[in-house]
Amino acid sequence: MTFKDPWILALIVLACLLIFWNDRFQESPSLRFSSAILWQGIPPGWKVKSRYFLWLLRLLALIFFIVALARPQQSLKETVHKMEGIDIVLAIDCSGSMAAEDFTIHGQRVNRLVVVKSVVRDFVAARPHDRLALVAFAGLAYTVCPLTTDYDWLLTNLERIELGVLEDGTAVGSAISSSLNRLKQSQAKSKVVILLTDGMNNAGRMDPKTAAKIAKTMNVKVYTIGAGSRGLVPFPVEDVWGRKIYQNVALDLDEETLQEIARITDAQYFRATDTPSLKQIYQEIDALEKTEIQETGYKEYQELFGSFLMVGLICLVSEVILSRTLFLRIP
Repeated sequence: MTFKDPWILALIVLACLLIFWNDRFQESPSLRFSSAILWQGIPPGWKVKSRYFLWLLRLLALIFFIVALARPQQSLKETVHKMEGIDIVLAIDCSGSMAAEDFTIHGQRVNRLVVVKSVVRDFVAARPHDRLALVAFAGLAYTVCPLTTDYDWLLTNLERIELGVLEDGTAVGSAISSSLNRLKQSQAKSKVVILLTDGMNNAGRMDPKTAAKIAKTMNVKVYTIGAGSRGLVPFPVEDVWGRKIYQNVALDLDEETLQEIARITDAQYFRATDTPSLKQIYQEIDALEKTEIQETGYKEYQELFGSFLMVGLICLVSEVILSRTLFLRIP
């Protein structure tokens, strides 16, 4: 049992002192007789011997009232949640090469960015206790969504990432730098960047390996994902009639640099050549980056003040009734 306002219990001492003082120094009632010889040798009756019983009832009534005022409570249930939460920045390449349609969803050919969005949505749904951020990059890098737990807002911003919005190119170093800016104020025990690209660094002022070394000093892991099929891939173009046709082109992926970034930051590099492998990679990263947090969810209490109040009333009523009947004093 606990008390909502335990300091009120200190009033019990004051109540005891007041009742003792009242009983001790109150003038006792008396009757005048010409002689006390008649009462000599007569032993006191049980009522006289029990004269402190009323005093005890009054004291108990006050004590129970004070305890009720202190709000006694009994804890019925306490839930403890074991949650996993870290800060994660998802850096997504939206350069022109992401338009290659070498991935499929439900048997239909789609470009790489569409598949990445689909997989990221599943990844976000699997991390209900993390703060997530989005960074998009091509020739430049910009923050699409800062660290947040508002996943609806994050996914809305994810849909706004489109091909051709940014100057074309692949600024891997700038993407890492922008991601680190999202994490520099983070107090999380574990901080992670998941960077996906299908090209090689050819834009931006920040060298990818230098950015990785900065991430290392900030204790940030940078998982890198190289996306795209090996060899020639179908790339959509328009013919002279404005119709969509495909050309088989070879797109360069600098796996060596991506591997080095992951090595420097004590993370891992993954290669995704199709939709299932990309999903598997995000699932593996999800399993690797877990930080267990234990926190109390809620406590359910049963209020007990009513019981103490009832007992106090019984004591008070009993004292009043007995003092006017069985223990009635004359005068």
